[in-house]
Amino acid sequence: RPPLNKHAANMEVKTSLLDNMIGVGDMVLLEPLTEDSFIENLRNRFDHNEIYTYIGSVVISMNPYRSLPIFTPEKVEEYRNRNFYELSPHIYALADEAYRSLRDQDKDQCILITGESGAGKTEASKLVMSYVAAVCGKGQEVNKVKEQLLQSNPVLEAFGNAKTVRNDNSSRFGKYMDIEFDFKGDPVGGVISNYLLEKSRVVKQPRGERNFHIFYQLLSGASDDTLRKLKLDRDFSKYNYLSLDSANVNGLDDAANFRTVRNAMQIVGFMEDEVQSVLELVAAVLKLGNIEFKPESRSNGYDESRVKDKNDLKEMCELLGIEQSVLERAFSYRTVEAKLEKVSTTLNVSQAYYARDALAKNLYSRLFSWLVTRINESIKAQSKTRHKVMGVLDIYGFEIFEDNSFEQFIINYCNEKLQQIFIELTLREEQEEYIREDIEWTNIEYFNNAVICDLIENNQNGILAMLDEECLRPGTVTDITFLDKLNTVCAEHQHFESRLSKNSKFLTDHSLPHSCFRIQHYAGKVLYRVEGFMDKNNDLLYRDLSQAMYKANHKLIKQLFPEGNPAKVNLKRPPTAGFQFKHSVGTLMRNLQTKNPNYIRCVKPNDKKAPRIFTDSLVRHQVAYLGLMENVRVRRAGYAYRQAYEPCLERYKMLCKQTWPHWKGPTREGVEVLMADLQVSTEEFAYGNSKIFIRNPRTLFSLEEKRRGCLENLAALIQKIYRGWKCRTHFLLLKRSQVVVAAWYRRYAQQKKYTQIKSATIMVQSYSKGWKARKILRELKHQKRCEEAATTIAAYWHGTQVRREYRKFFRANAGRKIYSFIMQRLMQKYFLGLKRDLPSMSPIGGSWPTRPYRFLDTAHTELRSIFHHWRCKKYRSRFTDERKAVFEEKLQASEIFKDKKALYPSSVGQPFRGDYLEISKNPKYQKLSSAMDEKVLLADMVNKINRANGKGTARIFLLTKNNFVLADQKTGQVKASVPLPDLASISVSTQNDGFFALKLKEGSAGATKGDFLLSSEHLIEIITKLRRTGATAVNHNHLDIDISDEFLVQFKQDKVCVKFVQGAPKNGNGASCKRKNNRLLEVSVPSTA
Repeated sequence: RPPLNKHAANMEVKTSLLDNMIGVGDMVLLEPLTEDSFIENLRNRFDHNEIYTYIGSVVISMNPYRSLPIFTPEKVEEYRNRNFYELSPHIYALADEAYRSLRDQDKDQCILITGESGAGKTEASKLVMSYVAAVCGKGQEVNKVKEQLLQSNPVLEAFGNAKTVRNDNSSRFGKYMDIEFDFKGDPVGGVISNYLLEKSRVVKQPRGERNFHIFYQLLSGASDDTLRKLKLDRDFSKYNYLSLDSANVNGLDDAANFRTVRNAMQIVGFMEDEVQSVLELVAAVLKLGNIEFKPESRSNGYDESRVKDKNDLKEMCELLGIEQSVLERAFSYRTVEAKLEKVSTTLNVSQAYYARDALAKNLYSRLFSWLVTRINESIKAQSKTRHKVMGVLDIYGFEIFEDNSFEQFIINYCNEKLQQIFIELTLREEQEEYIREDIEWTNIEYFNNAVICDLIENNQNGILAMLDEECLRPGTVTDITFLDKLNTVCAEHQHFESRLSKNSKFLTDHSLPHSCFRIQHYAGKVLYRVEGFMDKNNDLLYRDLSQAMYKANHKLIKQLFPEGNPAKVNLKRPPTAGFQFKHSVGTLMRNLQTKNPNYIRCVKPNDKKAPRIFTDSLVRHQVAYLGLMENVRVRRAGYAYRQAYEPCLERYKMLCKQTWPHWKGPTREGVEVLMADLQVSTEEFAYGNSKIFIRNPRTLFSLEEKRRGCLENLAALIQKIYRGWKCRTHFLLLKRSQVVVAAWYRRYAQQKKYTQIKSATIMVQSYSKGWKARKILRELKHQKRCEEAATTIAAYWHGTQVRREYRKFFRANAGRKIYSFIMQRLMQKYFLGLKRDLPSMSPIGGSWPTRPYRFLDTAHTELRSIFHHWRCKKYRSRFTDERKAVFEEKLQASEIFKDKKALYPSSVGQPFRGDYLEISKNPKYQKLSSAMDEKVLLADMVNKINRANGKGTARIFLLTKNNFVLADQKTGQVKASVPLPDLASISVSTQNDGFFALKLKEGSAGATKGDFLLSSEHLIEIITKLRRTGATAVNHNHLDIDISDEFLVQFKQDKVCVKFVQGAPKNGNGASCKRKNNRLLEVSVPSTA
């Protein structure tokens, strides 16, 4: 070890993956490397909340099932622009390495996230995206793109995730997102691809699992108005497609999540009508699941399916705009088209249920694909130039269940392809690094799973090709015939096992049922049950249902079923599900091979979804099928550890005298000097162009052990130097403090003495000034008293002199004073008499005491006026609101008719009653009263004058707030109802008659039959109420009252003159009307003389 010297205090502190390591942070350094030590290392780190571990550049992520304080903004800044191995393992380190490689080296990146359901793949992809969003640039447009990319996750999770036994938020589809960046490293858009949505979950869920989240979110979080429009109910039990045993999940707030999804759709760019269309389709799927069928016998002996209760069918058709009869027929009949003919066959009940479920699955899966396409339209980059790309793949991990079917087969095929490209790209990356560093390449033996991929995807005799061939073969084909074909074609394949294959060694294998086959995958053997392979691969939707969907009067559903267009009938069979997925996987693999890979392997610690529980067998199983041990062996087949020269020299320079504390030459030469001084065997390391490669982890741990020992000595030296520095600093501080304290004390003593002298001086001065001021004050007070005494004496003297001079003139003022006294006494007497003899309090009383003297004329008149106003006010204050209204009407009648209408004086003494017919109480008018929607203000009997002969017909006249009504006297039937705004004016004569004309506005609805000429004994009251009510109805515009002995009245198309003359009537004393000609009606009014 080098000698300890003064330069130790200047040592530069560097951090590393190897510092404060719990267990082994990088599995490549694990020694010895066994499966047991691998699992134990994961357990040790998991127990200490270290959920991330490296295998070289691969990140193993353990799901903690709880929140940890390792994803804060401070953590983001800690890992930003740091070397991958500089800090403890973290997913942020991988995300930062990928982002910086993309930004600085212009290398397209992909991040492959794999693991079984519940291992945390979706959360890992979110963490990667959120980290990249946090460290890239800022700006309004950039922030908008980042927000849209992040908000696409809640939408896809709602429609593509579900609660399973293993995971409360399990992704039931594979997702690959390409995030595009510009030359500055800012995101400009993205493209999402989806793979293998588990659409069978729409119609059936395993026990303890739920359907997709969106169904529960819609029923829990949508408003009552939205549910009413969608014809839905909040009760989950009313829908057959929703499992009830796990409808409510702890920790999942479906209502809040629905609001989050609606907000996310708005941010991504969905229009309101698009969101409504999507919700209508989700509601339609729920309604579709409630449709049930019953058999109905036909004359040919076959059963035909019929819909039991058509209510759900009707509501679904109303939501989607489909004719009910068309969809109902599609559930009962199937049309098969050949080249020149069509054959229609009936569907039995089981076939009808199959058709219903197939439609529900297709409807939902196509909706999901449309959502992905719509999101891509919103988040895609606007410019067409080439961009840097970072892909994030979140897809199912390898699945081995007790009952494995077509879905598991397809998923495991995809994982085989990912494992193949993982091994290929890992080895390629290793080889390229060895070539860059001029290190001799060591041939690495590993299991190449290409033979398994070929068994599944070979175009001639692969399992998928055989499955497609069986699906297309005419005749009777079943899952068993498909298995027979596999037993014939694949019998000799070393990774295929079947009980009935030609290979006799499996004939007695009772763990292999007759209806199953087994494939030896890279992760282990998986037993597949062939039941359902044919149906799931065909994924048939009857053409009648496609055409019924295309006929829908719905904006979105037409786009989802283009094959239903009768004008574009395609008799060609659609591609199978297996073929489509194989093509998608091939495209994905080609895409990944063009990018630099980064791997995150997600591991689930237990099946209970509980924190702090580590199940050894479960983790061991995942380590096997994720190929993690194989990954470690590939990584450390050559050199287990590599590090750039500069950080290596900085970390271990204290172990050599020549390199401590600062090496002056090139860093590589410094490392060579260091390794030579430590006498490390040359077989244990190699020098590259920019890195040193260490073959065995033991060599690295030996260096670390020596470093720790040296650091202890350095720490002791630092402590010693620090303590000496601290003591000397303290002594110098005390020495300086003594001088300062003494100076401050002397200053304090002098200041105190000066303050005392100053205070005493001020006190003496104040007493002296006070004595002088008091002396001057006494002198001023004495002078003032002398002046006041002299002034008083002078005043008395002058007063005496003046009174003596003017006493002889006092008698001259006596007359004025006497006059003033007499006038005041007379006025007092007048006021007392007036108070004693006040007239009555009636406002119409005219009496008033006479004035006794002429000089009181003005006061007498003013007092009479004041008294009259006062008693009127006192009189009015006693009125109720109803009585005030009556007087207001009387006042208005006076303003209209006084001195204008001869009939008016006779009406003054008559009170206005309004309801003369007592219409609400009289049973005769009960029907008429019930027909009125408004309160009746006036009800009276009037005569309606007939134009033809001038005779009157009795009618009931009703006035409401907005209308006047004429009804038949006997039957109570409404003959006319006219809105008051349609009333233009009213005409009456100046005579003593009851005739009046109601003139309507031209163009109004009631004007077609003409004006009304009426007569009534209560004309004054009717017209007054009409004017008051009409003014309110037409916004306070006064109704015109025309008072004249001649006026024109409109009868239909003709105008007739009504003329009033005085003369003796023929019948009684009332006025009479007589027709003179077509243009003249004459009213004879008795003379008042």
